[in-house]
Amino acid sequence: MNGFRLRRRPFLAVLAGLAATTGASPVSAQSRPTIGIIGAGNVGTTLGGLWVQAGYHVMVSSRTLSDAQAVATSLGPLASAGTPAQAAAFGSIVVLAVPYRAIPQLGRELGHALAGKIIIDPSNPYPFRDGSIANAARIDGAGATTQRYFPSSRVVRAFNSIDMTALRASAHRSGALLAVPLAGNDKDAVAETAALISAAGFDPVVTGGLDTARLFQPGSDGFELERDAAGLKQALHLPN
Repeated sequence: MNGFRLRRRPFLAVLAGLAATTGASPVSAQSRPTIGIIGAGNVGTTLGGLWVQAGYHVMVSSRTLSDAQAVATSLGPLASAGTPAQAAAFGSIVVLAVPYRAIPQLGRELGHALAGKIIIDPSNPYPFRDGSIANAARIDGAGATTQRYFPSSRVVRAFNSIDMTALRASAHRSGALLAVPLAGNDKDAVAETAALISAAGFDPVVTGGLDTARLFQPGSDGFELERDAAGLKQALHLPN
């Protein structure tokens, strides 16, 4: 996957204390889906840490294996490290925690391995960074664009609308949970992703099919909107 590099960020120490700050307690992971994460940067490390603390087996990946190994070590015994191809094979659910410009290349290289699998896409298209693919995603919608590069996978858009710093700070918060919107065309894929959102310490709000992911992608009123479920539904004009 020439053309992009997945790097870890300097906040690994924050995630080492995640269990204490969220109040979550690990549970048996034997009956849980496995999660492969393509990317060992901010997004991949944050989500991986939340799911490990919830009891899921997670494989984080990077083109530089030492980066992935450092992240996996920081996350705990339920985390492992591998290459992007290994993470794609490992996960029954795979997260594309990469810059949006990497989507076409990942589709070419991993599309066959991800056929039939659930793909969670938390990446956002920014034309200044990602070029023409971002322009297409802004016109056609990021959900539809990602699905086009993974036609045999079940794509769900989620975890893209709230900054990772806010997610880490708000996981399992007391009172009304922070709402995380998600959208997808496959009912079972949406349900499994909603379960992962709940396990991470948030309240899932389904907006509808992939076309409705426009409601919370960059440039929309729902992007970077931090609300509880009732507040998010009201802001996005969704039924209660």
